[in-house]
Amino acid sequence: MQTLLNVLIDGVAYGMVLFIISVGMSVTLGLMRFVNVSHGAFAMIGGYCTAFLIGDAKWNFWWAWLVAIMVTALIGAVMENFVLRHLYRRDQLEQVLFTIGLSYFLIATTNAVAGPQVQLIKLPGWLTQSFDLGFRTLPAQRLLVIGSGVLVAVVSFLVVSRTRFGVWLRAAVDNAEIASSLGIPIRRVQCLSFAAGAALAAVGGVLGAELMPIEPYYALKYLVLVLAVVAVGGMGSIPGSLLAALVLGTLETASKYFASEWGSTFFFVAMGALLAWRPLGIFKR
Repeated sequence: MQTLLNVLIDGVAYGMVLFIISVGMSVTLGLMRFVNVSHGAFAMIGGYCTAFLIGDAKWNFWWAWLVAIMVTALIGAVMENFVLRHLYRRDQLEQVLFTIGLSYFLIATTNAVAGPQVQLIKLPGWLTQSFDLGFRTLPAQRLLVIGSGVLVAVVSFLVVSRTRFGVWLRAAVDNAEIASSLGIPIRRVQCLSFAAGAALAAVGGVLGAELMPIEPYYALKYLVLVLAVVAVGGMGSIPGSLLAALVLGTLETASKYFASEWGSTFFFVAMGALLAWRPLGIFKR
């Protein structure tokens, strides 16, 4: 019983990291109809920026993390405004090819600037402490990951479904010309949505650095995991991405506990079974 509880807690923490990183991609792919397979690079950028500010600039963790999120969001907004927006009306294959090329460019640049080593993010003292749950001790960092995942899920769902900005976003996707004629600032909505997705990826990249180490090949190394969460949950479905991340993350963690020699086999078998059952995703009709 204790082992199962350990698997559940570690699986939920891992799933929350996958969710925070993938939710931005789910929104851009499902609502903006843009296939951005370089999305993981924003998590990498957030991680590298935080590691630099803490290690070299000697900043406080919280200020470093906040600035890294803002820098990543700004980079996402600049890339969307000057480069990626020209791909919205292009074929999805062209979007995939361009963003894969962008990933390799960022990998090469990161490798040249910072080297191939894994980046260490020094946590504040209280996040390195552990809490006694009775059956195990749990690092405070894991609790922060779980709490942040819940907060991101609630806020993202409310913004997309219950706010004027969410209505603007859905209207811009459904019919951009009519939405623009009604006074909706299409370009501002698209740019802000992309920047928000980049910022969330940075949040997940820093929080999950213990489980998914920050290094130059981060963007490609974890690409399949993020795509699996988006596909299984249903493109554009925030509740679906959350459920998919928790299920797949828990299954991946359980396989490491009980059958580590099989690697991620069970993860991909589960992904295939879920997509065979719901080809458009768990919460998509």
